[in-house]
Amino acid sequence: IPSLVVKMGYKTCVDQESLKDFVKLSRFIDDKANLYSNSYAPYVGSSAFAHKAGLHVSAIMKDPSTYEHINPELVGNKRQILISKQAGRSNILKQLSDIGLKIDDYDAGKIQNLVDLVKENENKGYAYESATASFELLALRHLADIPEFFKLHSFRVIDERRWDSNNQLITLSEATAKIFIDGQIYMSIAEGNGPVNALDNVLKKVLSGKYPELNDIELTDYKVRMVNTGGTESIIRVLIETKDSQDNKWSSIGISTNLIDASYAALRDSIIYKLYKKM
Repeated sequence: IPSLVVKMGYKTCVDQESLKDFVKLSRFIDDKANLYSNSYAPYVGSSAFAHKAGLHVSAIMKDPSTYEHINPELVGNKRQILISKQAGRSNILKQLSDIGLKIDDYDAGKIQNLVDLVKENENKGYAYESATASFELLALRHLADIPEFFKLHSFRVIDERRWDSNNQLITLSEATAKIFIDGQIYMSIAEGNGPVNALDNVLKKVLSGKYPELNDIELTDYKVRMVNTGGTESIIRVLIETKDSQDNKWSSIGISTNLIDASYAALRDSIIYKLYKKM
C-alpha cells in the first residue's frame, strides 16, 4: 500500500494522511495476534530506516534520500542511528542531537572520548545499537549530569525446586535487595517465577515507595546471548525491553560472567531511564 500510494501515486482507500498510522496499526495487530513485531519488515519495521556505518550516517545527515527510499515519517516510522563499534563521529553526534544534548556545549575532546568509550565497551560485549536507553545514559553520565536516584547495597537471589504435597513439581525464586535512597537504606523481599522476575519485582517493591511511577512499567522482552566462547564461564549479554502504560518502549543492556548480575545491570538502566525521563 505505501508503494502504491507514496511511490506510484495511486488512489486507494488509504490516503497519505492515514499512512502515518501504519506503524501503530502494525504493532496493534501484532499485539492482538500475540506475535513479535518483525523489525525487518519493510516500511513498518523498527530497522526499516536504521543506519549504522559512520560514512553511511554522514551521508544521511547531509541528504536522507541517499539511503532512504521515502521519508519514514510518511508511514509513522522514524529514522534510527545505531551505535556500535563501527560507529563514527557522525553517529555519535546524531544520537546526541536526538536526545537533546547540544554538541556546541562540549569540546571536541569529550565527544571523541565518548566515541572511544563506546567502542571500548562494544569490544567488551556491549551492543548499544540494540540498547538505546543504555547509550543515552552512558552519554549523559559522560557529558552532562544525571541524578543518583538510588544506589545498590546488595542483592541476593535464591532458587528452589521441589515437589509439593500433591506430588507437583514447583520452582520458585526469591530475591532480597538492600538499596540506598536519599542516604537511607531500604530492604525488601519478593518472589517470582524465575530469578530475573524475582529480582525485577523486588527492585520495584523497594523503589516504588519513593518513585511510584515505576509501578507503570513492565518488562516485555528478555534476551540472553553468550558473547564469547568460554562455555559456562563466558561473558553473558542481557538485553531487555521495557514499556509503560503510554506504550513508550526502551531497551537496556548489561554484561557479566554472571547471568543474574548482567540482568541486574540491564534492569538498573531501564529503571534509571524511566526516572530520568519523568524528571
